[in-house]
Amino acid sequence: MPPGLLGGGEPDAWRRLQRRLQQRGERRLVLLEGERSKALRWLKALLPALALEPGVWTGPEAESPSGTLASLAPRHARQWLGRELSVVVWDGWQGNPPDSFAALSGTLRAGGLLFWLMPPMEQWSDFEDPDYARTGLDQLPRHPFAARMANILATEPSLIRIDLGSTVPTSLPDLAERDAGFVVQTTGDQQELIERLVQFGLGRRRRPVVVTADRGRGKSAALGLAAAELLQRGRRQVLVSAPSRDNVEALFRHAREALGDDLLKASESSLQTRAGGCLRFVAIRELLAERPEAEVVLVDEAAAIPAPLLKQVLLGWPRVGFSSTVHGYEGAGRGFAIRFRQILNRETPHWQSITLAAPVRWSASDPLEPLVSRLFLLAAENREPVSERVSPGDVTIEPFDPVDATDSELSDAFGLLVDAHYRTTPADLRQWMDAPSARSWRARTGNITVGILWGAVEGGLSPDLAEQVTLGQRRIRGHLLPQSLASHSGFPEAASQGCLRVVRIAVSDSVRRHGIGRLLVAKAREAASQEGLDTLGTSFGGSPELLAFWRSCALRVVRLGLNQEATSGEYPLQMLSGISKAGERLVSQLSERQAEHWLALLPLAWPALEPGLLADIGAGLPATERLDDQDRRDLHSFGHGHRGFLLSLPVLRKTSMVRHVGAWLRTQEDLALWVGAVMQQRDWPALQADGLCLGQREGEDRLRALIRQLLQKGPEL
Repeated sequence: MPPGLLGGGEPDAWRRLQRRLQQRGERRLVLLEGERSKALRWLKALLPALALEPGVWTGPEAESPSGTLASLAPRHARQWLGRELSVVVWDGWQGNPPDSFAALSGTLRAGGLLFWLMPPMEQWSDFEDPDYARTGLDQLPRHPFAARMANILATEPSLIRIDLGSTVPTSLPDLAERDAGFVVQTTGDQQELIERLVQFGLGRRRRPVVVTADRGRGKSAALGLAAAELLQRGRRQVLVSAPSRDNVEALFRHAREALGDDLLKASESSLQTRAGGCLRFVAIRELLAERPEAEVVLVDEAAAIPAPLLKQVLLGWPRVGFSSTVHGYEGAGRGFAIRFRQILNRETPHWQSITLAAPVRWSASDPLEPLVSRLFLLAAENREPVSERVSPGDVTIEPFDPVDATDSELSDAFGLLVDAHYRTTPADLRQWMDAPSARSWRARTGNITVGILWGAVEGGLSPDLAEQVTLGQRRIRGHLLPQSLASHSGFPEAASQGCLRVVRIAVSDSVRRHGIGRLLVAKAREAASQEGLDTLGTSFGGSPELLAFWRSCALRVVRLGLNQEATSGEYPLQMLSGISKAGERLVSQLSERQAEHWLALLPLAWPALEPGLLADIGAGLPATERLDDQDRRDLHSFGHGHRGFLLSLPVLRKTSMVRHVGAWLRTQEDLALWVGAVMQQRDWPALQADGLCLGQREGEDRLRALIRQLLQKGPEL
């Protein structure tokens, strides 16, 4: 390589840069623009002069520019969370999954360098990123998401650009030396958190703590230090849980160091003290299945755990602390804060909230974190409207194209999606901006976005292809709802008809319940009709509130998924509304088919479904049963006589699907018992264990009383 091409003239200049960055508590992004082979030769010449350990390389292991770097596939970036790196060499020629890039950038310590191998920036808009293939974004003429990143980087003063096609050496930034060098140490925020966590762990029951902070603020370290102090002050069992063991690496490292000579025995997932105390990691589902005794339970990265599971943890132990990243690549932090706060207010009104603001792993002057945040909208915020008294007449509903939006408008809109949905990530932003199937509308008051609907045109497959999808012989990217309905419900028309699927819909928290969401759906439906589509649909983790909203928009349940979603812990619920005559006919067929299978599938597929939601879904399905004289006589014998429960069960289940009975049952106090015993067919010991009855005799007596009420005051049978 010709002399001088390393930038700044010599490797010494890069060593000085790395030392000065460490002294200032900063990090830098270095963009290597040009041929990949030149970039690799450039790195092989430079890297031996730099501090690399620990460091990672995301390209093929055999092509690593340094044997010192650990090879890491981008999709495994999560494995390095909770650790700290000196250098990351990101091979963008192999693909740029946004979530992984954003996650890995946060592992760089002060003085760290992030080398990014890419084509020249002017080519990014049509660069065929290998990562697009798995998302259905390949073979597109342009990529606005990448073009936006290039536009941001082109004017970023902290970026170090290396033009591999130029013979002119790059000038490295001349950074002033600080009077006092940067040192990673406990901040005032962090010390206060440790003290409050110790008070919580030694204090009264039912006073949970929720810790929220941006990444790099040292919350995991604070949890580890507090856990160690709790053991030193007499607590015997402190349990830690998280989405994975890797997430608590920093927590355990700080706890181990803090225990010092008090530590008797240590393993990857357990620390034991000489006094008999134990800090132990337990995976979340194992924790809930085994219910081990503990005085304190700490849940790190709680935003990545389904809210129903967090609620079980909250109610299962006397002292529970939760920690979550607010802004981050996971896209779940603020949504977690909003939804989980509702559970906390209801179940444990004396809960405490603690926030960390000051960064620990880098200084406040570090430019990399705000740059990555801007590239991927990690901190996207929606501005609240000036007045909460917003009526539908004050709101304008209009098409919205994220590609043409200003950064402020895009942050407004994407911030709403992050707040409203369990997990909206940088990968979603890329999909929203790049996918030609995307259709979006926004609700605004003045120039402030108060609602956003992101939809995607799906379906429209040829009859032959639709038949193959129905038979499970083909899977087509980009057609989530039509493909699911065709393959699971058995109707090829679901895949051949055109559908507008609502991918996300969000309304600003302060103006909810003003009908803005329904206005957005109505506008989307109108546009879908003009485009000649057959149906409007959606797929979401089922909840009573969302079910009620979509029913208010005239959508009907056409499918309930058989497996709980990994992210939310909820069963996927799919709803559809007909637009064309063919679409209306399909919706009726799908809904009737779901109703026909409802009672048979209930005890096998949905044993964990919440009774109220189950009843709501069933009440909205078409009535499939009619009682004859013999059925009515059996009901009378059960309610007013001594006919056995098992002998009566067939007619009781049949009664559930008689017209208007489901809606009537929904209003009864013993709905949960009816759902568990009759519809889900759970045994009496299980019902008793869940507190739904005192035993079989008492449970049967209550069901008999419910049938008497139905016969006397319920709908006509």
